[in-house]
Amino acid sequence: MTNALPRLKVSPDGRFLMTEEGAPFFWLADTAWELFHRLDRAEAEDFFAARARQLFTVVQAVALAEFRGLGEPNRYGELPLIDHDPARPSPAYFATVDEYIDMAAAHGLYIGLLPTWADKVAHGLWGDPADVVFTVENARAYGRWLAERYHERTNIVWVLGGDRPAVHEPHDDRPVWRAMAAGIRDHIPGALMTYHPNGGDSSSRLLHDESWLDFNMMQSGHGSGRDVPVWDMIAADYARTPVKPTLDGEPNYEDHPVSPWPTWDPANGHFRDDDVRKQCYRSVFAGACGVTYGHHSIWQFCGERYPGINHTEMDWRSALTRPGAEQIGFLRLLIEPRPFFSRVPAQHLIVGAAGEGGQHMRVTADSEGSYVLAYIPTAGQSVTLDLGACQQRADRRVVQPAQRRSHPDR
Repeated sequence: MTNALPRLKVSPDGRFLMTEEGAPFFWLADTAWELFHRLDRAEAEDFFAARARQLFTVVQAVALAEFRGLGEPNRYGELPLIDHDPARPSPAYFATVDEYIDMAAAHGLYIGLLPTWADKVAHGLWGDPADVVFTVENARAYGRWLAERYHERTNIVWVLGGDRPAVHEPHDDRPVWRAMAAGIRDHIPGALMTYHPNGGDSSSRLLHDESWLDFNMMQSGHGSGRDVPVWDMIAADYARTPVKPTLDGEPNYEDHPVSPWPTWDPANGHFRDDDVRKQCYRSVFAGACGVTYGHHSIWQFCGERYPGINHTEMDWRSALTRPGAEQIGFLRLLIEPRPFFSRVPAQHLIVGAAGEGGQHMRVTADSEGSYVLAYIPTAGQSVTLDLGACQQRADRRVVQPAQRRSHPDR
């Protein structure tokens, strides 16, 4: 089946994503990791409809899910692999995956498709050792099978990995991921690919020079407290050669406890919508080609059927309209309509200090001079910008909080 959305690719300058027709594409994703595994058709329809209304462009979901993804069937009683063998995927299970990918396309959404969560590849890390089922040989066979099945579905971006490093001594899993990527590209030569790493890391650290990695993805994550300097992570990727787009594929989840892994103790409070906005805006203004939102109840689709883990506060349906989810689309509306491919980080325009932690400000601008955007995270802050430094105007302007539009509620 061919759906109506154009394929995506990297822009010629290596900084952004675009459609095959040349139109700008702003990655605004949601982490719906357990979607294929835990939702029925009606629930999936409701989820996609909500995210489309909220202006998301991508949904990140996993074919072989983390939570008992090999041994617990989907909502229709189907397991993904025959005899736990990646070389023998179950057509009955993937028929539902087919439907949900097409359902997303009908809502104008792309799927950031993880062929498997990385606990099925990584030896010796957290997770059930019995779930480690991939080898170089069956990874290539599985990737080829997926590509043969989905080569006509144009709304897929391939996301390898899944919350694990590609190298963890003494294990080097890169040959497995290379084989899976090769299997996909055997049938889809232009398949767009990235890698979802563990918390506090970027795909660039171990994989930047891999030929199959088209753009970098990092996970600033939930385990290091508020205001993790994601802008520094983005800047480091932005400076790498060869040039590749980069984005934060898993910042702090809305309503997730502010606590280190693995306890996730809620005593320190929870990340709320302002925490989410700060990280998302600052990463994009630092040079990212987009960003991923997440909610602590939605990635696991908890509710009566699947009790929440790690101190969830609500079921997934209640979480669909949380403030962060309702407001994150304003970031897309801010970035996408303006000159897109000439946007650059513009921190040099700030006169004086940019602030630390929760008060850190970021600036982005059009290199052609048509706009400058400053993100100011807290009420009462202001920033002085030297607009002459971007050859737009030879003056300095003080931007007050009341003048900005980054936060729809401020």
